[in-house]
Amino acid sequence: MTREEKKALSIFAARVRMGAIEGVYHAKSGHPGGSLSIADLLAYLYTQEMRIDPKDPKKEDRDRFVLSKGHCAPAYYAALANRGFFPVEAMATLRQVGSFLQGHPDMKGIPGVDMSSGSLGQGISAACGIAKAGKLTGKDYRVYTILGDGELEEGQVWEAAMFAGFQKLDNLCVIVDNNGLQIDGDIDTVCSPNPIDKKFEAFGFQVLTIDAHDFEAIEAAFALARAAKGRPTAIIARSVKGKGVSFMENQAGWHGTAPNEEQYRAAMGELEETLARCEREG
Repeated sequence: MTREEKKALSIFAARVRMGAIEGVYHAKSGHPGGSLSIADLLAYLYTQEMRIDPKDPKKEDRDRFVLSKGHCAPAYYAALANRGFFPVEAMATLRQVGSFLQGHPDMKGIPGVDMSSGSLGQGISAACGIAKAGKLTGKDYRVYTILGDGELEEGQVWEAAMFAGFQKLDNLCVIVDNNGLQIDGDIDTVCSPNPIDKKFEAFGFQVLTIDAHDFEAIEAAFALARAAKGRPTAIIARSVKGKGVSFMENQAGWHGTAPNEEQYRAAMGELEETLARCEREG
């Protein structure tokens, strides 16, 4: 990865984080913590990895993405907006009456959204179905889905994993946002899903563990996922909840809390500084 490519990714990720905070603040509700932790993954997916066309969101041969942890829609929407699927200014209308940006992804009303999601565990199941459909119809698109680590407590996730492994869905890439926190606190004290890697391995997945904020590690993992034959891939992405906003980092309380005006200005100030630094230095 070149320095310029890394710079572009850092800038895009900073804008995704800014968009997520913007949306949650104006909505006075939403989920900033997990939105911030997946910003770097979304930046890579939407600018480097996936075959997509903002001018033709339903293009037949496009790669598909399902946000299984649908409550982190603010980051998803910000990625779509910054990629050109709709105006960035729309982020300020998140969750408001009359807005097309609902609290969870809606495939019927939001350009670029391939699957409605929100009920935890159902997104990965849908992704498996989309991947299987590609196999049945001879299409070469790939399917990506991001889950939360707390979401792994849902039994439906493991039913989907069993299906994916048995069906040898090598066109499926499951990404676990492993930030260690969920709405009720530390995943290890709520209902530990660990060892996450061994569980996916048991279902026949190629399993890769990376730093979710290291673009070179993300790039390498997706390359290995594309190269895998006869088995799906699970990427365990070790992340920081609230990444990029110092007072939100590693704080379970920011799972589903909107910032007040003072917190909003502080958060945006930090992110604007990050963006300026990325634009200046890369």
